[in-house]
Amino acid sequence: MRYLGGWRVPQVHGKRFNSSSMFVPAHEPALESDCRRLEKFLEDKPHILVLTGAGISTESGIPDYRSEGVGLYARSNHKPIQHGEFVKSEATRKRYWARNYVGWPRFSSIAPNVTHYTLARLEREGRISGIVTQNVDRLHGKAGSKEVVELHGSGYDVICVGSQDERGKGCNYRIDRHDFQHILDQLNPAMEDNSTAMRPDGDVELSMEYVQGFKIPPCPQCGGNLKPEIVFFGDNVPMPRIEKVVRMIIESDGVLVLGSSLTVFSGYRIVLQAKELGLPVAIVNIGATRGDPKADLKISARCGEIMTNLFKTRR
Repeated sequence: MRYLGGWRVPQVHGKRFNSSSMFVPAHEPALESDCRRLEKFLEDKPHILVLTGAGISTESGIPDYRSEGVGLYARSNHKPIQHGEFVKSEATRKRYWARNYVGWPRFSSIAPNVTHYTLARLEREGRISGIVTQNVDRLHGKAGSKEVVELHGSGYDVICVGSQDERGKGCNYRIDRHDFQHILDQLNPAMEDNSTAMRPDGDVELSMEYVQGFKIPPCPQCGGNLKPEIVFFGDNVPMPRIEKVVRMIIESDGVLVLGSSLTVFSGYRIVLQAKELGLPVAIVNIGATRGDPKADLKISARCGEIMTNLFKTRR
């Protein structure tokens, strides 16, 4: 690989894999012209809303579901946990929490990468108005971003999903995931890391025999079941969160999508709503996305390669 002015010169030998993470799919090197095009898109729009997906966290070492060749769907026949199964099945809850418990030390220690830090810098510089993320890893917060909406929740909080009362109100119990880990430590002192691979939500692969004796505490307030504050597949994004995102779109002057295939409708809806309002949309992602036909600018590249040189002083 040759470098020119700090930029990779395009290779002629086909696609390559990023050596920094085994979860980044094959991709072409970013071009300097791609960065300049994105800068031009952003420079007269101080209220850009950024939507981020799993494609930015793969560069920190967190796998995603759909990346070609390296995503979880490509590497196994595993299906993500369904909300209905978690709520109804004690065995499903035990399996999930055992795997999450073992994976938590690794998942929670993962650090932000250049894309997260660049977005935090752009927020401080007043170049973006906020971030809506589909990720549950809280890496934007770790990087210093302030105005962040976690569309699908976060693995860093645990809530009660006990039954609702006659007024439709459920238990409001909540505990920090680190504190919950200490409780699980006490209940499962013999549990060791016998995992083989981490999953996108932070849980790991474990054999069924290994998790049979795992103990989960009930909610201390109502005796209900506890789950991470993650919107599992089959569940709905809470309406107040949707309403906040809609307000952010209305108050923005454009949308920038980073590292999302937009396959999940909750993310794709943001692009649709932006276009309904006549707002421009830019997408940076390795490979095609559901929103490409709607995009005013599409760059097929690794987000980190684009963001690392965005709005930097050049000689």
